Amino acid sequence: MYHSISSGNSLRVPKKEFEAHMKWLHDNGYQTLTPKEAYLMLTQDKKPSEKCVLITFDDGYTDNYQDAYPVLKKYGMKATIFMIGKSIGHRHHLTEEQMKEMAQHGISIESHTIDHVELNGLTPQQQQSEMADSKKLFDHMFHQQTTIISYPVGRYNEETLKAAEKTGYQMGVTTEPGAASRDQGMYALHRVRVSPGMSGSAFGAYIESMK
Repeated sequence: MYHSISSGNSLRVPKKEFEAHMKWLHDNGYQTLTPKEAYLMLTQDKKPSEKCVLITFDDGYTDNYQDAYPVLKKYGMKATIFMIGKSIGHRHHLTEEQMKEMAQHGISIESHTIDHVELNGLTPQQQQSEMADSKKLFDHMFHQQTTIISYPVGRYNEETLKAAEKTGYQMGVTTEPGAASRDQGMYALHRVRVSPGMSGSAFGAYIESMK
């Protein structure tokens, strides 16, 4: 799980480190997944490879296009960006044109809700609106079925999981640490957080430890 490809705080990974991570995955035979491939792997044990990862970015920062995207293309990597609906085209965030370009080259655009509010502080109806409105937006914008949602700030409750299923998502991802497993529930999947200061070899050891 990445956020910004830059420097400055614990959610930002510098481009040089990010490239070292992608190079390690490439050199060690890892295959990157689309959300659909991840769903089939979790539900039907259909693994394209024994070494698979779903690369994700939360929030949809401009540097995902400017800095991460060229690296992903260089190494032939797929990735998923969880975009905030109302942040499209805003300062430091991706534009519709940038997302559409990336979508033509293996980058999936999925939901991070409309307003990026902490869902566990909302009523069940408000949670459903946040999820349904963003799904409708991305379904229309990308002529797709938006299938996976990332809960803002990792905040969720039981009503969140019910709302994700009710509004038509197949999966929901959290910020709970660790590798995703069907045993966690398809709407409470864990992710591996990548922090700054991690070399390619340290990243590799971290990924291997999740097996």
